[in-house]
Amino acid sequence: MPIRNIAIIAHVDHGKTTLVDQMFRQAGVFRENQAVEERVMDSNPLEKERGITILAKNTAVHWRDVKINIVDTPGHADFGGEVERILRMVDGVVLLVDAAEGPMPQTRFVTRKALDLGLLPLVVINKVDRSDARPHEVHDEVLELFMDLEASDAQLDAPFLYAVGRDGWASDDPEVGGGDLAPLFDAIVSHFPPPDVDSDGSFQMLVSTLDYSSYVGRIAIGRIERGRVRVGDQVALLDLGEPGFVEDGAEGEQARVSKLYTFSGLDRIEVEEAAAGDIVALSGLEGVEIGKTATDPEHRERLRGIAVEEPTLSVDFTVNNSPFAGQAGKYVTTRQLRERLYKELERNVSLRVEDTDQPDTFTVSGRGELHLTILMETMRREGYEFQVSRPRVITRKAEDGSVQEPYETAVVEVPSDRVGTVIEKLGPRKGEMTEMKPMGDSGTTRLRFKIPARGLFGYRSEFLTDTRGEGILHHNFEEWDAWAGPLKGRTRGVLVADRAGKAVGFALFGLQERATLFVQPGDEAYGGMIVGENARTDDMDVNVSKEKKLTNMRTTASDENIKLEPPRRITLELALEFIQNDELIEVTPDAIRLRKRVLDANQRKKAAKKATQPAAV
Repeated sequence: MPIRNIAIIAHVDHGKTTLVDQMFRQAGVFRENQAVEERVMDSNPLEKERGITILAKNTAVHWRDVKINIVDTPGHADFGGEVERILRMVDGVVLLVDAAEGPMPQTRFVTRKALDLGLLPLVVINKVDRSDARPHEVHDEVLELFMDLEASDAQLDAPFLYAVGRDGWASDDPEVGGGDLAPLFDAIVSHFPPPDVDSDGSFQMLVSTLDYSSYVGRIAIGRIERGRVRVGDQVALLDLGEPGFVEDGAEGEQARVSKLYTFSGLDRIEVEEAAAGDIVALSGLEGVEIGKTATDPEHRERLRGIAVEEPTLSVDFTVNNSPFAGQAGKYVTTRQLRERLYKELERNVSLRVEDTDQPDTFTVSGRGELHLTILMETMRREGYEFQVSRPRVITRKAEDGSVQEPYETAVVEVPSDRVGTVIEKLGPRKGEMTEMKPMGDSGTTRLRFKIPARGLFGYRSEFLTDTRGEGILHHNFEEWDAWAGPLKGRTRGVLVADRAGKAVGFALFGLQERATLFVQPGDEAYGGMIVGENARTDDMDVNVSKEKKLTNMRTTASDENIKLEPPRRITLELALEFIQNDELIEVTPDAIRLRKRVLDANQRKKAAKKATQPAAV
């Protein structure tokens, strides 16, 4: 059967997963009367809650006797590691672009990866039914993007389609709507080449992604580059290294293929044999890892491995040692935390985990705050307890010995009357504006900045306040450049509980005029726990369990007249942006708390005094 292997790439929220839903329906994956939830490819609970794709997914549909293997990819730059490795499995990409927003930072990122690999693009300008859609301008912007990225002539000659993925139609004319997705399917079959593989040689496959089953163990997923594989075959696993023949017969373990699957719709179909060009899943290879080459043991030839861009951000994971440690979590020890973090490396290729000189602390590096918070949230739901430090940018030495740090491209869309506020706030954060562009008649302006990655720490919540919730902020890694110098940190102090106890309404009522509270009546607190943000610049020790002294004198309704504002809800993203170097986030299955590293108030004062004293000569 003829095969086409494609990936769908786009900026976050431009409609990839919704389009795949409609492709399933029209290719006959679902029965006519079958009830199917929206964004069926987002199977992870966190993906459904946040409305984003985190993990790349494999699926396949059949169209007029052609099998189309489809990979749905994440749109966030933080999950670029997922995008980079699955592009090695495909022969072309469907680039989805919003008809109003046009190419955004992640569009550039994933398109550069695809073009560098020599993949042919097919452009779908989606959401042309939006009131602010500008399909013709976006068409020109996509071509400009291709030229900026030095696309080849064949890549520049990409077909353009216009679509509304939610309604399930595509057309080669933005003025002619309705119909179905037949133009898209036909363009995929006619524009993209069949897999460039060798059907007659010995078996060879690059492991591009992994899955796990409690029944069969690790499952290796990739495209067969050469030959055929059958259930029961012996295969050799070759480690990462230079491509070419590996002469040493002892290198790489050997294993037997116990089960073999291909993809059809949302299902894995168990088969006895598969041929070059198809995307398959193999089980039985216990030591398999992403980037390894599975080959015929008699012809050990290694494929080029998967290069993933380096992390730009790191945090410290520490065993929870707060007074509330062990109350909610199932996994609380150093050994359990270490095993879980190193297990994550098996499938999360853009993550790094390192031991430190403290046995209960591990440095975890990733591509951004979202990348790290998804890991934290997943572990929290699995029953782990741990503490997390403030994020740090990763620096490196340039060839001339100077220090370099990661810079981001930040694209901001805000109401035009808020432009001045955004520019004013990003200036002290070392943001350099490179573009300002009105967005048609929508009353919004698009700003583009080059800014150090650390300059965006703590900015998102401030940005939403400044733009009254109407602004949109996207950013992704651009380049390494010279260290930008010191940046101003958080301007406000915090309220710190000075003793253990349960928060009381009377105490909180007295504090809320000079602070934003993080707790509510009934919440348990301990000495050193952060219970609010101070309106002033200094930290303040407070007693949140202080009760009203009882007397014989009572005034009318005075005891019932306590009105409290709702506390600020602490999320992992907000916590990472908020904390300073002397603070930690306590993460447990049932709570996210902020605390001081040093819980005792007297010891904190001594440490602060020591830090301000001049060093002895």
